[in-house]
Order: sequence, then C-alpha cells, then structure tokens
Amino acid sequence: MTAASQARLRATEPASWRDAAQAWRSWAAAAGRWAADLRAHAARISAVWTGSAADAVTTHLGGLIRRLNLFRLGCWAADQALSEFAAELARARAMPTGSAHAGAPGGVVTGQSAQGAPAALRLAAEADAATARRLAAIGYEERSAVDSLPCTATPAEVRRWWRALSPEQQRGLLASEPGRIGALDGIPASDRDLANRLALDALPPDTPGLGALVDRLADDGGPRAYLMELDPAGEGRAAVALGDPDRAAHVLTQVPGMTADLASYGGELARAERIAVRAAELAPETSTSTIMWLGYDAPDFLDEAATRSRADAGAAGLRRFQDGLRATHLGAPAQQTVLGHSYGSLVVGSAAARPGLAADDVVFVGSPGVGVDSAADLHVPPGRVWSTTSRTDIVQWAAVSPRSLAEDLVLSQALPGGAVVAFARPENDLYFGTNPSDPAFGARVFASRPDAGHLGYWDTGSESLDALAAIATGRGDVIPR
Repeated sequence: MTAASQARLRATEPASWRDAAQAWRSWAAAAGRWAADLRAHAARISAVWTGSAADAVTTHLGGLIRRLNLFRLGCWAADQALSEFAAELARARAMPTGSAHAGAPGGVVTGQSAQGAPAALRLAAEADAATARRLAAIGYEERSAVDSLPCTATPAEVRRWWRALSPEQQRGLLASEPGRIGALDGIPASDRDLANRLALDALPPDTPGLGALVDRLADDGGPRAYLMELDPAGEGRAAVALGDPDRAAHVLTQVPGMTADLASYGGELARAERIAVRAAELAPETSTSTIMWLGYDAPDFLDEAATRSRADAGAAGLRRFQDGLRATHLGAPAQQTVLGHSYGSLVVGSAAARPGLAADDVVFVGSPGVGVDSAADLHVPPGRVWSTTSRTDIVQWAAVSPRSLAEDLVLSQALPGGAVVAFARPENDLYFGTNPSDPAFGARVFASRPDAGHLGYWDTGSESLDALAAIATGRGDVIPR
C-alpha cells in the first residue's frame, strides 16, 4: 500500500466513472428508440402486406429487434458495473485515515495500523477487480433451450434454476420474457433490473404514474437505481433498490402506507434514498442499499385502511421478496432491515407476526398499530424492534381504537371541559393494537422531531433520519436502549 497508490486513489474521480455509466445508459436508450421504430415499421407492414415475403420481412425485423434488445442488456450491465464501481470508489475516498473497525460497536474510530488508508486502498482494489470481471462477462449471444420453472417455485428454487442456466440462456430469457423474469423473487437484482427496464420500455408512453420512476432510473445523481419489480396494472406496483442489494452489506426495505401508488412513487423513493445517502455519510466503510417496496395494493380511503385485508395480502408478498433478497445475496448474508411507515407498518407487523421473515431488524414509523400488542409477539431477534412517532403525527388521533374512542366520548361528556381532556392528547391504544412507540409495547423507541408530522421523519438533518441510517448500517448501539 504505497504512497503512490494512495495518490492514485485521491486522484481518481468517481464522477468520471459515473459519466461512463451514463454513456452506456444513453446508448441503451438510443437502441430502444431504434427498436421502437422497427416495431412500428413491422406493424405497418403487417397491416398492408401478407404472404411468405411479408412473413420473411417481419421475421427479419423481429431478429433485428431481438439483437437490439440483447445489445441494450449489455449496455445496462456495463452501466450497473461502472455505477457500482463509482460508488465503491466514493466510499473508499470517504474513509478517514483512521477508519471504523467493521466490528467496532457504534463505529468507534480506531488507529491507522489496521484500517485507514490501507483499508480504503483494499476496497478500491477489490472493486476494480470485481468490475473487470463483470465487464468481461457481458455478451450478446443467442440462447439455447432452457428447462421450465414450476410456478410454485420458492425464491431459493428460482435462484438455483437461474444459476444453473448458461449466461447466454439467461440473456435470452431476459430479452424474450422480460416481464416474467423481472417479476421473479430469486432472480438477482441486477438481472431483474435488466428485464424490468426492457418491460418498462415496452409500455405505452402514456401509461399513468411512470414519469418520476422513469426519471429516477435515468438519473446518475445518486445511488444507481435497480428496477426490481414493475406492474402498471391498477394503481401500479414497483420496487426500486438504490445500490445493488445483492452486493451490499446492509439492505433496508421500506414499505409505504396509505395512498402510495405509482403516481406518488417518486416522493416515496426519495425518502428511501435519504436513508441510503445518510448511511453512506455516517458509515462509508460499509455498503448499504435501500429499497422502496410497493408490492401491495395500498389503501386509498379510510374504510379500506380500517381493515387488515390489504396488509395481510401485502405481508405474503413482502415475506417472499425478503426471501428473494436472502437467496440472491453474494458473499456473507446481509443485515436485512424492514421499515414500515403508516399502514405499511401493519404490513411489516403482519409479516413479522409469523416465523420466518427474513429480517434482522424491523422498524415502525408513524404507525397506526402493527397487529400485535407487544414486540415479544413478533418473530424478530430480541432488541431489534424499533419505533418512532412524532408528537405531531396525526396517526395518534386518527387511528384510535374503537374502545379508546368510546372511552374518550364518555369522558368528554362526563366532565366540564372533558372534550379537551379526552381528545387533545395522543392515544397509545390504536386501531391495530398498542402504539409501538409506547414503552409498554417493548420496542426500542428513537427520537423524532416534535414537528415532524406524518412525513417529516426523513427530513435532512433530523435525528430520526440519523437513527434510521444507524439502524440500517447495524450501528443501533448508538441509540440508547
């Protein structure tokens, strides 16, 4: 680890590699426009020309479109590799001379003898070698036949099936069946991203709710986005990871609440991204990926939010998604955190109420109750259930339990000024159980600003954002018990 090596690291700008990744992304977009033109041309031919010659022409055009799609897959794969290389370089450059030991409680700063510059150079060298391997593996071959996958396959079985395929078989399936492959939990995040980007491109340009999502996928101003799930039906579902979760040491999955849909997805994703950015600032020695998972039909109206049916359905999908993250992760298992906001906390609570949720930590933010009355009723390691609720979060008034509401009504009529006493204080007996931020619930409660309301938990500079980043990076001991 020479001084010259350290100088090269300081002189290597991550921005130049992000620019290279953006160039590959631009070539993929250009090839997409060419493929769209060819599809339109083929449709016009089919409308006015029939016979063997017409069939030959459309077959040839179909082959050209297929090759363009394979080329686009290669462009995006290069984009992924270079984007992650830029992120690793940025982490290496951000590591102080005396860096935190990976196993040190709370990220305690240690001396340079074991960490510091040598650790940063080692990280950069490992990233360089891994990126070279990823780029060398990119190809554009046609596929051969593959064995079918049972529709009942678990994420672990999907992973084994996918791993048994040759690279050209995988690329062929990505190009020919992007919608099916992109939806399979157990397919690596990088491959799901390739498939779902192709599927997204095939949607009509006026498909509602996609604007902010498309813009974020094209953006290179933050962590590289991986489109892990996309379903435009109804109000839409999507899952986007910020940073490759299969290569990250820490992975946080965030579940949004009431009214979340594709139209509001940009704002939801921005909140998850703030955790990723803050985690990189607080712990540059470790890698963190955050995921905005809208894999369920969130309620739009109070009558829909007053039942558990959508949460129970979402919990099944969330459990499968988390199993997929475990199955596809590279190297040592990641620390997996699941965060539920508002009605999303009921989804998370329902998923954790049964054994087997692939999560090391669960976090509840602005919760109307999580379906149980005690952290002990959740199948999560002891001390790994977290919660916060701002003093001004309306959920404490709007989601009171029927019993508490009846008691407040009686109290308001029994005493002079009883309405103020009964309704001017937040409730801990909420619609779906004890408030997880009530000490009686047994979660580890962390601070949030009194004026955060229902959406301010992710505000830049807030103590709640710092706490969420600390939990996500496994530094929860910095939060008092």
